[in-house]
Amino acid sequence: MIRINELKGKIVACGLTQREVAKSLGISERGLRYRLKKGVFNNNEIETLMKLLGISNPVDIFFAEKVS
Repeated sequence: MIRINELKGKIVACGLTQREVAKSLGISERGLRYRLKKGVFNNNEIETLMKLLGISNPVDIFFAEKVS
């Protein structure tokens, strides 16, 4: 499961808006909100998010066993 709050925190920490992140992913802002709500991203989106947000260990955010 994806730790959505940590992902949102990374977006804010990088000084980005959800609109900017959505544009980088090639999706609409609404599409990003949906993905965040459902916790579903494909491999290409995860790779893009890692680069964009400087995530060095994707396991901590994208492949967490339990979400608090």
